[in-house]
Amino acid sequence: MANPTFFTFGCRLNTYETEVMRKHAEAAGKANTIVFNTCAVTAEATRQARQAIRRARAENPEAEIIVTGCAAQTEPEMFARMPEVSRVLGNEEKLKAESWVDDGAPRVAVSDIMAVRSAKPHLIDGLRERTRAFVQVQNGCDHRCTFCIIPFGRGNSRSLEADDVVEQVRRLVASGYSEVVLTGVDLTSWGADLEGAPKLGALTARILRKVNDLKRLRLSSIDSIEADPELLEVIAGEERIMPHIHLSLQSGDNMILKRMKRRHAREDSIGFCAELRARRPGIVFGADIIAGFPTETDDMFENSLKIVDDCGLTYLHVFPFSPRPGTPAARMPQLDKGVVKARAAMLRARGEQRLDLFLSSEVGAIRQVLVETEATGRTEHFAPVRFATRMAPGAIVTAQVTGRATSHLEARLAA
Repeated sequence: MANPTFFTFGCRLNTYETEVMRKHAEAAGKANTIVFNTCAVTAEATRQARQAIRRARAENPEAEIIVTGCAAQTEPEMFARMPEVSRVLGNEEKLKAESWVDDGAPRVAVSDIMAVRSAKPHLIDGLRERTRAFVQVQNGCDHRCTFCIIPFGRGNSRSLEADDVVEQVRRLVASGYSEVVLTGVDLTSWGADLEGAPKLGALTARILRKVNDLKRLRLSSIDSIEADPELLEVIAGEERIMPHIHLSLQSGDNMILKRMKRRHAREDSIGFCAELRARRPGIVFGADIIAGFPTETDDMFENSLKIVDDCGLTYLHVFPFSPRPGTPAARMPQLDKGVVKARAAMLRARGEQRLDLFLSSEVGAIRQVLVETEATGRTEHFAPVRFATRMAPGAIVTAQVTGRATSHLEARLAA
């Protein structure tokens, strides 16, 4: 292989950081190298990474295999014990150009991520094989949800300066991207560590004001309890902000939310969705929900099922609870795995019902669709679309929704 090959697991932030690493690796002349940028959010994510590493070694016996990302940060010894692995890099090390130079580099380079106090800008010109660009605005998390290992993989919250974010967005738009997604580990905490403690609303407004050629701006997952008034104003009043908001709900039951050490109650989430829907009719919501958290009773789980309808969710991302060693939730009384699996299936079924209603309501609508491949794209509301004819990836086209399939819309160019 002439250039390094990258496999990215997990979040949009990892996707962005893969492009930073790609630039460093190619500049260092890395050849015959396979890089795994791992995720630690669930035990299953780590298992999949280990499986992929073994498969890659079997298919490429002479390649250098480098493992990095959150799972490498939290469990470096586990990856170091794998005979297939050549090197292990921590989340801070992976973004440094010198880490990709072989001169005396240690096999395991993973520093204390909690000691990192600032976020440095790493400008990229694009994302390989993607028509939607991700932009990192923040890293790490100051909260300690009882189920979550990610702060130990990412460190404490640290924000990029607004001017650096604007410059990255401007650079991507100049490279031809029509849509940008702001991403971070705890996106709505952006700015708390910067001078004057600006809020995410101010950042989004600044981007839209400074980058006039940006056609579409999206927000990745947000914590609604941290959403500032200006952010609500921007979402409600700026057409270039896409009408699709993904929420970090995790549960619909107040007792479980307390045991998770979340900062919101179910009433907060319901009120947030109702307020935004009143201020911007037609907006849609997605959410992360964990099924089978320790101590969750049938009645508590029923509250999670109910919140799907109470918030009017359209997209559901369901996580069967997975205990992560070192987290408080792993020491709580666990539910039977069969119960967890069954509850996850029930949540997914409820989510499919909500998505089914939304897709049916879209038939006949005129939508602006970002073309992702010659045959597919996404509407402003993030609904997947399949086109009747070939399209140019990266373009935004005006399309009429002519029908729907099980999980996507059918569309053609509007007359």
